[in-house]
Amino acid sequence: MNFNSKGKEAVTYDAIVIGSGISGGFAAMELCKKGYKTLVLERGRMVKHGDYPTANLDPWELENQNMVSAEEIAQHYFKQNRLHWWVREDRKHWINKDSEYPYDEVERFDWIRGHQVGGRSIMWGRHCYRWSDIDFEANLKEGIAVDWPIRYKDIEPWYDYVETFVGVSGQKEGLKQVPDGKFLPAFPLNCAEQHFREAVAKVYPERIITPGRVANLSVYNPEVHKGTRGQCQTRDRCIRGCPYGAYFSSLSATLPVAEETGNLSIRADSIVKEIVFDKKSGKASSVLIRDSNTGEEMEFFARIIFCNASTIGTTAILLNSRSETFPKGLGNSSGELGHNMMDHHYGMGASGILPGFEDTYYKGRRPLGFYIPRFRNIDEATKQKDYLRGFGYQGRAARRNNYDTAPIGKALKENIFKPGPYYINMTCFGELLPYHDNKMWLNFDKLDQHGMPIITFEAKLRENEEKLREDGVRCAVEMLEAAGCKDIEFYNNATAPGACIHEMGTARMGRDPKTSVLNKWNQMHEVPNVFITDGSCMTSSGTQNPSITYMALTARAVDYAHKQVKNGKL
Repeated sequence: MNFNSKGKEAVTYDAIVIGSGISGGFAAMELCKKGYKTLVLERGRMVKHGDYPTANLDPWELENQNMVSAEEIAQHYFKQNRLHWWVREDRKHWINKDSEYPYDEVERFDWIRGHQVGGRSIMWGRHCYRWSDIDFEANLKEGIAVDWPIRYKDIEPWYDYVETFVGVSGQKEGLKQVPDGKFLPAFPLNCAEQHFREAVAKVYPERIITPGRVANLSVYNPEVHKGTRGQCQTRDRCIRGCPYGAYFSSLSATLPVAEETGNLSIRADSIVKEIVFDKKSGKASSVLIRDSNTGEEMEFFARIIFCNASTIGTTAILLNSRSETFPKGLGNSSGELGHNMMDHHYGMGASGILPGFEDTYYKGRRPLGFYIPRFRNIDEATKQKDYLRGFGYQGRAARRNNYDTAPIGKALKENIFKPGPYYINMTCFGELLPYHDNKMWLNFDKLDQHGMPIITFEAKLRENEEKLREDGVRCAVEMLEAAGCKDIEFYNNATAPGACIHEMGTARMGRDPKTSVLNKWNQMHEVPNVFITDGSCMTSSGTQNPSITYMALTARAVDYAHKQVKNGKL
């Protein structure tokens, strides 16, 4: 990937994409395929497919049994490790150090970050569920926030397009709340999960246990799954980076395809300071960056700019892009930029021992287990009195090990090779409403090591979420009981926003420029050559994992921008 920084002509591109994660990689690929000379600016270090240092290490080869020392946590990961399962030896190289990237909190916010080419697409959970009109119409019907400017029919063909390229393994269920997609064969439920599905259906027919819909290639088709892809080996080491390219990431899929066009340039270690607005043309003219290694500042010019730096990263850039025309941040006459912060919330669920099936086992380590789509507040029959919206579950059944109750020595070795009973664990993921007062802003009086203003968060769960959580836990217990589980345990430990790593909403789409930042094409109302297609564009949060929706919106927005260029409007 060649880069030339000599002279204005050499720093002028057809398009600039800020960020190289899930949506940024897709924007870059789509723009390059349409013939646009495209510059991707990434604030983190350069990483290429295959640069996965722990991908092939066995458990005994990882230091400290994969645990990071308490001293290192205290020094570098004191906020990231609030999620006690997150910072581990096998993945810490993908995770930002809190000591290097500070932020402030009025209310606790667990900001999980990974700055490198590929972003968090290297370590995402890979669940892919379509939204439906139950989601897109909810704000309007309930008088919450603002109405989405799109409906399912607007994005349905783009879901088809994206899913086909990404490769989503799943099972069709005919559910209106999570429409079926273009699926590869599902990673099937194991026998205990199948029993769980059938037992729950007898008691609660509206509660569907289905194989998780996941961006891992159960079947690899090189004519469709372009880039450096391959079939899933069911190793369950996805979070380390996959040398087979079996799961979808920017590194294995979109960026290699973009590079093959000859139209791609990537500049890593490039911290975007601001998007420069040209008052005369009424458009953005350039992007100003600071090299994180040298401190040198540079400016890059383009006709079109796509913001894909993540919900928080994009909004911070826009808030920092102040001018005479936009003193509160680029395209922020509405004042909504930074507000309406959402995430999913979890830390609630249940588990139990499933008797029987002692003579069965399963092969391989599937990339994930089962999914239970939302079944509350989807129609009059499922309407709840105490709260709006709903929740879904992710979980799995597996045979437990016996080592936790075994003595040491020979008996321990013998017990390890004897699988224990099946154990079902399920985690509930709830929707967070788009409250205007859940927000982030910049402290211009407090700067980080790169001279950027410190981000401050003020967002929290409220009464609706608390009521939803109580029901989510109750329903989990009900389903385990229906399956005949014993020793059922449940928990409800509310997570702070950010912890689910599905943050969204701070530069929302809408119909009215007075109450939103973007129009129905993810285009800024006030700056027509700037598009935002990462999580900041979302108008509500749904219950579904959002990444496949970001990608569909991105492909749709690039197609629209291209048509605008051809028609002489951009």
